[in-house]
Amino acid sequence: MKPDNKTKNIKDITYNELERFILTIDEKKFRAKQIYNWIWKNNVSSFYEMDNIPNSLKNKLISHFTLNSIGIQSIQTSKDKTAKFAFILSNNKHIEGVLIPTAKRTTACISTQIGCPLRCKFCATGTIKFERNLTPAEIIDQVIIINNYSQKEYNRKLSNIVIMGMGEPLLNFDNLLQAIDIIIDKNALGFSPQRITVSTSGLTKEIKELANKNPKFNLAISLHSANNIKRSNLMPVNQSNPLPELISALKFYHSKTRARITFEYLMLNKVNDNLQDAKELAEFCKNFPSKINIIEYNEIQNSEYNKSSIEKTQEFVNYLESKNLIVNIRKSRGKDIDAACGQLANNIK
Repeated sequence: MKPDNKTKNIKDITYNELERFILTIDEKKFRAKQIYNWIWKNNVSSFYEMDNIPNSLKNKLISHFTLNSIGIQSIQTSKDKTAKFAFILSNNKHIEGVLIPTAKRTTACISTQIGCPLRCKFCATGTIKFERNLTPAEIIDQVIIINNYSQKEYNRKLSNIVIMGMGEPLLNFDNLLQAIDIIIDKNALGFSPQRITVSTSGLTKEIKELANKNPKFNLAISLHSANNIKRSNLMPVNQSNPLPELISALKFYHSKTRARITFEYLMLNKVNDNLQDAKELAEFCKNFPSKINIIEYNEIQNSEYNKSSIEKTQEFVNYLESKNLIVNIRKSRGKDIDAACGQLANNIK
């Protein structure tokens, strides 16, 4: 499904498509690069702002394309300086994105869908209706807006982008990759792919398809249990993408990319936080070079889950480290404004 626009947003076409269009209307090829730079380096909001483009070409662009950007409905700031953005789209739907500033990093967490169809039991986004995939432009605009805010508030550009917001990125496969291509293009946003992480719930077919493209960005898997029965209960997607198939897909991914895979593991009290769970996770991670991010559970409304204790979490981590695994404990940020991991549910204020 596409946004309710009668004309295509020029920000949703690739450079090659723009170049082909320019040639079909009997304009010089170099005009494509000029237009592309105006759109992505200068972030113009109107074709009329393109000073070095002749009016005749501007009129042709206007007759074939729109030049739309997402808007900001509100920005909430947490006590820990995390900022949650409520973005409004062209069809008046909403998505959320987050800026997470620390002493060393400024990270943008961005969305790829309006809602999410996967219904993971611990995630607030899964409780709201899935509407549609975001377009490439809607994905990129989040990065631009959050980056501009970071420069204004902290006098520094984004250092990292995590595609871990609303939605399952690999269910929006083509638009996601087109957006990332523009984000990393030196003639556009020029962001390093090594500082981009795409998080998926573990869609095996799409992981293999991604592997064949040999991406330069990082891949993270929302795992949360290395026990097939437990994971299926927490994440219904595991029923169609069970752990043995996920292991096979990730082995293939590593064989193609040689990249280390990150696993995200949410600590849920008396659900997935005992020693046996740690043993199963360690065994799972033997299959490929990996690192594990241990995440504090951020409670959501009407949830059946609670976060693990500090002591239980540390025991879990100690066991994993005793098996020579790389483990990081991720501190929760933005809980007081529902901006923390798993809390994005269009709770707009």
